[in-house]
Amino acid sequence: MSASLYTLLLSLSVSVTNPSVDPKENVPVTLQIPASKSEINSATISGHPGMAYQLDDLNLDGRPDEMVFLVDLKGKETKHFTINFSSKEGTNSFTPGTYAHLKLNDKGGKHPEIKAISYPGSADNRQMYSSIYGHGAVLEGLYNAIRVYMDNRQSVDLYAKNTPRLELAETNFYTTRDQLSNGYGRDILWAGTSVALGSFRGWDNNRPVTIDSVTSRTQRVLTTGPVRSIIEVIDEGWVAPGGNRTDMTQRYTMYAGHRDYIVDIHLSPASKNSTYCTGVQKLLIDNNGFVSTDGLAGSWGSNIPDKNLPEMSDTLGLGIFVGAPYLAQTLEDDVNYLTLLKADSSGNIRYHFTAAALRDETSPRTADDWFAYLRNWKKSLENPVKITVKKK
Repeated sequence: MSASLYTLLLSLSVSVTNPSVDPKENVPVTLQIPASKSEINSATISGHPGMAYQLDDLNLDGRPDEMVFLVDLKGKETKHFTINFSSKEGTNSFTPGTYAHLKLNDKGGKHPEIKAISYPGSADNRQMYSSIYGHGAVLEGLYNAIRVYMDNRQSVDLYAKNTPRLELAETNFYTTRDQLSNGYGRDILWAGTSVALGSFRGWDNNRPVTIDSVTSRTQRVLTTGPVRSIIEVIDEGWVAPGGNRTDMTQRYTMYAGHRDYIVDIHLSPASKNSTYCTGVQKLLIDNNGFVSTDGLAGSWGSNIPDKNLPEMSDTLGLGIFVGAPYLAQTLEDDVNYLTLLKADSSGNIRYHFTAAALRDETSPRTADDWFAYLRNWKKSLENPVKITVKKK
């Protein structure tokens, strides 16, 4: 198709305002794309040539329904953008800032990459866990990465980097001794029976409970790209505590330039009387931590995540924030700092978690520094940017 035949399908005027006096970096600007008679294949951000953006088909209907890009804002600053959507094929030449994958654990050692996998609810947990290379879907940013286990625990495990870069395509959570000596990161969390880093749980008899009785379990990579990557965990027919049967989707999102993750839970139907929980674990060695009534919790300490490398411990920090209207209560048990959750009237729950590690050269270096970082992080989350969109 010649350039003269490309069709300009839609133009949007976008304003982004920082309400805080503090600067904000790598702020996600997410735009809902109105339906178009022609297929949208690319976009330009007027006056910002080369700015990375991403078109995502999140409802899986074959057409992009969201556009996302990142902006930096000074305190109280407003920036204006004109977005032009076109039928022109995109070049997809932006530098990758995130990555997600799901791979099979095959006998040939090829570990083919797939987009999604589903199991019946009767499937054995250990077999599901072992059938995936890495034991679950992997989601990576520049500073760290997570994987979500493909079993009834659905625990979130943590990988920390030495330097900001993408490397999970090479190590896949199984960093070799040679890779360690060459500056690669590694899996640094031993979850055990804890909620690890922001794992979602039911709540029954005053304790966290795993997602045991379901009709089917699914994991999939919803999107992966330069600006953000998203993985989903889907439990159909979950018999939640109290006996209510619900379909649940857990969505984990990582944006480029971030060390924190957004977790969105959708329950259909959601019981008004049901309580769920998440949190962060207490670290095994020299744990220092807190949980506060405002929904912020954090821990700092060390552990030995790989029993095959007992000489290697890692010092790390974990953090989580749950805000209104999803926060029900905060408390702690022997191994966790816990936040209890309630769904809103639409069956939605949202929370954020983040992590640091001494091996990460950009990370806070002490417990006090980490807890100060978490308080500032919470303050920023509670003061989001204002985005105004108009059709031109």
